[in-house]
Amino acid sequence: MRPFRPIARCLPATLLALALLGGALTGCATRPPADDPEALEEFRATNDPIEPWNRAMYDVHQAIDTVVLRPVAVGYRAVVPGPVRTGVANALSNLRSPVILINDALQGETQRFGTTLGRFLLNTTLGVGGILDVAEDLGLPEHSEDFGQTFAVAGVEEGPYLFIPILGPSNPRDLLGYAADIAADPFTWLTFGNRDLAETLQYIRAGATVVSTRESLLDTLDDVQRTSLDPYATLRSAYRQRRAHEIANRPGARESAPQGLGTGLGAGLGSATPDTAQP
Repeated sequence: MRPFRPIARCLPATLLALALLGGALTGCATRPPADDPEALEEFRATNDPIEPWNRAMYDVHQAIDTVVLRPVAVGYRAVVPGPVRTGVANALSNLRSPVILINDALQGETQRFGTTLGRFLLNTTLGVGGILDVAEDLGLPEHSEDFGQTFAVAGVEEGPYLFIPILGPSNPRDLLGYAADIAADPFTWLTFGNRDLAETLQYIRAGATVVSTRESLLDTLDDVQRTSLDPYATLRSAYRQRRAHEIANRPGARESAPQGLGTGLGAGLGSATPDTAQP
């Protein structure tokens, strides 16, 4: 029997190592001179010291997206009716509830903890395994919480901005958080008495997550490509602003459905307002 080791378990550490190694080999972005305080402040604000390497990785991602991810997402939207797609997204979101619940508890967010627990119980039972979001109608709105946010609340610095093919915008703290999310997810370890079946279900879940997330971002990312003078900078800005909003748990803008990869496929753009979608 094959060992139960989904690729997703070792993916974050591998990608982080490749990103940092690549950044070291290709050099850093040119730091502005000390006598140009405005340029120096902008350099620090973007937090992208290995920008040449990140842009190269963005180009790799765009090639993969053009050939594989976007066509699959377009086909998924064309073939699968909207209500079914919503049900799939709801079910994937519901599967992430245990991880959200753990992070609510670790951050001391008692009200959010109760909301997440209520949503999981209601949607799993009355919502037919989470396909229907009955909790939303009962006044329990969804929110996203992950170990990257928990590490930030604990004072862990984000580190340099990274762009990872497939996963998208990230940083060392969020990649570490992504790995912790996988390790803390009870569905990662459930074997249902059959390790091969469990591994297959993990791949199905990962594939469904990628397709569902990319489909939900079709219009947003198409708009970025069409209207932005520098799509790379636009995604970087939107990602960093979105993560700051999520970490602070600020009221106001509705948080996007937490069915995504946590750090990838445009994380930070799910409900970006026009001002956060500008470079």
